[in-house]
Parts: sequence; structure tokens; C-alpha cells
Amino acid sequence: MPEIHALANYHCVCGENPLWNDRDCHIYWEDIPAGKLFRADPKTGRHECFFTSDSPIGGFTFQDDGDLLLFQNDKIARLDTNGKYAVLKSGIDPVMTRFNDVIADPEGRVLAGTMSNDPLAGGLYRVERDLTITKLFSGTGCSNGMGFTPDLQRMYWTCSTRRKIYLFDYDRRTGSLHNERLLYAAPPGEGIPDGMTVDTAGNLWTTRWDGYAVLKLSPEGKFLDKIPFDVAKVSSCVFGGENLDELYLSTAGGKEASESADGTLYRMTGIGARGTKEFRSRIGI
Repeated sequence: MPEIHALANYHCVCGENPLWNDRDCHIYWEDIPAGKLFRADPKTGRHECFFTSDSPIGGFTFQDDGDLLLFQNDKIARLDTNGKYAVLKSGIDPVMTRFNDVIADPEGRVLAGTMSNDPLAGGLYRVERDLTITKLFSGTGCSNGMGFTPDLQRMYWTCSTRRKIYLFDYDRRTGSLHNERLLYAAPPGEGIPDGMTVDTAGNLWTTRWDGYAVLKLSPEGKFLDKIPFDVAKVSSCVFGGENLDELYLSTAGGKEASESADGTLYRMTGIGARGTKEFRSRIGI
């Protein structure tokens, strides 16, 4: 049976985007509205908040040169290894509230979702290595978790607004997505599909906002397992650890000076699955 361990509790209002750094063997994550970035060393248990922005951080990637690429409210910025912050592009989409959940692809591009107060105005963008930005589609209020199949021929995308996970054919050469089809629709009472990751067998691990759980789905979208949590808003997950056989999960709903577990970053062991290394972006490199 999997074991769930609380790794760090910063009482995140919206803890998100856990991302394993295979170079320093630390797990990184964020509190979106607070604009804070955190990292923890699972071996020692030490953790810290190492950066605070004056605007929300909706997602981030590791660049191949070690910098972090930050996706904020209508802007993309770089945080270099010396802590220097620079905006690379702004004014991307005036109707977005902010970016939400991003993923680097095998060629160093980034696929970046957006949120909007208009339930049809949010969508998904592709950011090329030269910072050219293409809107792939709209039609959601909250674009969410993504992941690639092990053969890199397809990509999953989560629409929290519709409570559905979709599958696309993915062209690695161009970064284009096509042939959208429904993979999974969350039934009433299950919670809202949020962040996700994919294991080496092609199974999806998909978290549930207000669902107290992370679910395991087959590559065909068949329900396989449900692992319950004590906190309601399980927001995202990623494989990590030296053998990529641990699952790190962010949660939300925390309040400063609270004694609750909401907003804790968790580490799950004994899950009987392994992930692959997340891709690094190469924007501007």
C-alpha cells in the first residue's frame, strides 16, 4: 500500500506545479497567488521559500541552462541561477486572468494553459524556443494538467471547467496538436480533475480539486485506483526521487497561521510505478 508523508507545509493558498529537479535532487513547487517558489530536499527534510514575485506564478519549467521560466499573469519571465528576474514577454492575452499549468515538450517548447473569468476565453498556447506564441485553442475557464504518452505520439490535456481529460495526437516536429477526443469524464462527487502526470506504463495519475484524492487511470481512460487524502484540494502531482518511483503532490486551501494540513506538499512512496524525467524548456536558448 502507498504511504503518504507530509514533506513541507507552507499553508499554500494554491500549492501547484510540483516539479522534480534531477540535477539537484530537490522537489520544487509554488503558491500561485502568493507568487512564491519553494524547494525541498527529501533526503534531509530541509525546505525553503527561495523566491517571491510581486505577481502570481501560474506555472514554471526548468530551462536546460538551469534557469526557471515563470508563467505569470499575462507575462513570461526568467529567473536565473543567481536569482535575477527578467520579463521576457508580456501582453500575451488581455482576456486571461493568468497562466495555469504548463509543460515543456521534448523539443524545448512549452505548452501553457490559461484561466479566464469568461468560461470560454481560457485556452492553451504553444511557446516556441524563439518566444513566438501561438494560441492552439480556447473554450475553457481553467486549462489544467497535461502529460505525454511514453511514445511521445499523444498528449493529454485537462479541462477543469468541463471536468474532462482529453487526448490529442502530438507532432513532435511541429508541436501541433490534432484529433482531439475525450478520454475521461469525472462523474458527480469525484472532484474536479486538476494536475496530472504519466508513468512509464502509460497510466495517468490525476489529482482531484475538492475530491480528497489522486486517481490512477489506464491509457484508455479506465479507472484503476483511487488513493485518498485528508485534504480536499489535491492540485497536482509529479514523479520524483532518485529512481523516479515516488509521487510528489501539491495541495491547496491553506491559510496563514492555520494548523490545518491544507496547502501541504506530500511525498508518496510504495506506489509500484515509475515516471520519466520531465522535459526541460529551451526558450531563448
